[in-house]
Amino acid sequence: MESAHRHRGATMAQDRSTALPSRDTVLYDGNCRFCRGQISLLRRLDLTGRLEFTSLHDSRVSKAFPGLSREEMMEEMVVVDTRGREWRGAAAVRYLSRRLVALWPLALLLHVPGSMPLWSSLYRLVARNRYRLAGTCSDGACRLP
Repeated sequence: MESAHRHRGATMAQDRSTALPSRDTVLYDGNCRFCRGQISLLRRLDLTGRLEFTSLHDSRVSKAFPGLSREEMMEEMVVVDTRGREWRGAAAVRYLSRRLVALWPLALLLHVPGSMPLWSSLYRLVARNRYRLAGTCSDGACRLP
């Protein structure tokens, strides 16, 4: 049986038919140059290897995360933590700012009380325009980060 509920900015997916990820998993649009650039930066900042980065276009994603639709993941980045909680969009960025030591200064800004609506609006603006910012990788010109 599958259900979901909210937990401090995260959706808790309760699908017991799939295993929980062994590391926090960042699901991103691997056909987006801007997204790949951001993931490349996050990889460099992940000094302890606590994150796994997977393109939503990877065939393993639908099996590992059956509760997430391709459409949802195309709208915003999703982080699935080791407890099965799903952090989306600005909440995912905020979550990552707490997980990566190098992003802790950003975490202070992202956690100002009452500021989440602003970060969510900014995230949605960038997400909607990400292909305009840097193009796509459909021409095969992007290298894997």
